[in-house]
Amino acid sequence: MSIHIPFESLSRAHKLFAYVQTRQPILDERAIFSDETKNYKIPQEPTANDQTKVRIRTAKDNIDEVYLCYEDQRIQLYVESEDQLFDYYSGTIPPTRKKVEYHFELLVGRLRCYYNKKGVTREPDPYYNFKVVPGFYTPEWAKGAVMYQIFVDRFHNGDKRNDVVDNEYFYINDTVKRVRDWSKLPDADGVKEFYGGDLQGVMDKLDYLQELGVNVIYLNPIFVSPSNHKYDTQDYEHVDPHFGVIRKDDSRVLDPKDPDNLKAWKYIARTTRKENLEASNALFARLVEQAHKRRIKVILDGVFNHCGSFNKWLDREKFYEKAHSYAPGAYTSEKSPYRSFFHFQKKDAWPDNAHYDGWWGYDTLPKLNYEGSPKLTEKILEIGAKWVSPPYNADGWRLDVAADLGYTKEFNHQFWRKFRKAVRAANPNALILAEHYGDPTDWLADGDQWDTVMNYDAFMEPVTWFLTGMEKHSDEFRGDLLGNHWAFFEAMKHNMARFHASSLQVAMNELSNHDHSRFLTRTNHMVGRTHTVGPEMAEKNLNKGIMKEAVMIQMTWVGAPTIYYGDEAGLCGWTDPDNRRTYPWGKEDTELLALHKALISIRNAMPVLKTGSLKFLYGEHMVLSYGRFDDQQVVVVAVNNAREERTIRVPVWELGILNSDILQQILETTVESHTTESKNYVVEGGRVTLKMKPFSGVMLRKKAYKH
Repeated sequence: MSIHIPFESLSRAHKLFAYVQTRQPILDERAIFSDETKNYKIPQEPTANDQTKVRIRTAKDNIDEVYLCYEDQRIQLYVESEDQLFDYYSGTIPPTRKKVEYHFELLVGRLRCYYNKKGVTREPDPYYNFKVVPGFYTPEWAKGAVMYQIFVDRFHNGDKRNDVVDNEYFYINDTVKRVRDWSKLPDADGVKEFYGGDLQGVMDKLDYLQELGVNVIYLNPIFVSPSNHKYDTQDYEHVDPHFGVIRKDDSRVLDPKDPDNLKAWKYIARTTRKENLEASNALFARLVEQAHKRRIKVILDGVFNHCGSFNKWLDREKFYEKAHSYAPGAYTSEKSPYRSFFHFQKKDAWPDNAHYDGWWGYDTLPKLNYEGSPKLTEKILEIGAKWVSPPYNADGWRLDVAADLGYTKEFNHQFWRKFRKAVRAANPNALILAEHYGDPTDWLADGDQWDTVMNYDAFMEPVTWFLTGMEKHSDEFRGDLLGNHWAFFEAMKHNMARFHASSLQVAMNELSNHDHSRFLTRTNHMVGRTHTVGPEMAEKNLNKGIMKEAVMIQMTWVGAPTIYYGDEAGLCGWTDPDNRRTYPWGKEDTELLALHKALISIRNAMPVLKTGSLKFLYGEHMVLSYGRFDDQQVVVVAVNNAREERTIRVPVWELGILNSDILQQILETTVESHTTESKNYVVEGGRVTLKMKPFSGVMLRKKAYKH
């Protein structure tokens, strides 16, 4: 039986005493480190022709033997290099055309242990093995990129001529309305409200986004749709003219005795006219061109699991039945060329058998029937390739409810393999990012489907539970998770282990988005929604110190930090639809905006924050500390989420920092403000001592040595 004593806390005399008492060498677990980044797996993204060099770090002169274990191989490793604190062992995995899993085995005296993505374990655990996936890569531009999500209708109105007008059409049994007061809060049933934001508005604000430091714009759906959110697509091949260009309108006098004509004509005239559709597509191409000139990428939202009942392939509302020369929809004719695109439940004779499957049972969201229609699969693959190709040149896709597509899991995987091939053939640098809750392994493990996911499990949820104790919809408060550093670290270690390093580096790390409450609202620790407590309560009892801690974590964590439009300006809101308030142009929270600019500037200037390793350093109730490091730079981050000051000693030796080294403070946040004024800390006993203010964050840096 062995006794483990934290190595770094022992003096030389104590180590000798411990050895005499136990007759066992002391294993320094905290010194052991490896991961899949470019410093420990070389190359990080090997091809089938590359041998892969892997490395592991241990405390200097601490380990007797180290082995690399993969498949049926167990290969002894030897020290490749060393420094004052650590030994670095290395070995190689031969070129392979299949996925290879590996871990390390370490021996100290009679003690045998193992190392994988979870850390040091006493038994092998394949669930957390490292992996080599030949041929898998994610775009370099996306690794650690700062993304900015735009819900187009609420960002900026750049062209009032394309605005939806009052009573323009019926949507879900009521007429739509144009909101003329930009600052009006969304109604509880706000899906029929249109504020006028459009692509011209996005283009008008590109300079603002460039100044903010944004690298990527993610647009919520922009294709033709009768809703303001556009997750019920009507036409996948054209940008909605209400977001684009309306060159020609129809002034036809409507007959009030013809309710179908009254409800549909004006909307269809605007959204099906060739002039409007072509001009709207061309505007999107110009937007991408202008973004690219500023070195900003653009990714689109692909809603391919379901469409809308307005969709021209179904045409349940009969919008297309008499419009131009469109083929009949599957709902209007049993002989429609799109009949196989939907799964109709056979009952009586047509048209009484026009009952189709809806996603989650919603008849306004007909589910697309891929298994029953190879033609549909082919069409969606064409659409996926079309928008990442000239003249549009989008830089990738965010895929809505991607795990739900199809009727079986087997088909789902088959489809996404085809989608990846089609999109990457059209644009080899396109990003394929999926909305997904839970373990993404089935779609990421083999590197042949998605690149990554919206990072709920390995970012948004652990961060919001630790800092606010709130569920991401503001539907629940859990005091046992508020400030629980152990739960935070364990959740992060477990969920981050389900990603390849290349997938994790491009994962969308959001604090808020269009489906959940605004993070700033969660800092009030209040359970509520706009229809239960009113929208005004979303702005009460806020703690901007907590918000600043969250932004510091977001901008220093592994992945692609993604700002939901307006978060940087202090926007609040309960969950959908209140989270879709308009951007407060001219009324921004200048302190939060300045903090975002400062943190983004630091991130963009420090490659270690984009592709460096991550190591958890210290935690206690309400306190977290971690480091980002590579062979060039080291960054230390600490947050104090408590109401009182805390003095903590952070073991920075684990990052290779030596006694008497100087750590320079580059940013500090407090409830009231933030500062980038420099402040130096001297490392003593392998630790740096930080006296942290209430609800504050600190970022330090130190140049590292090459190994």
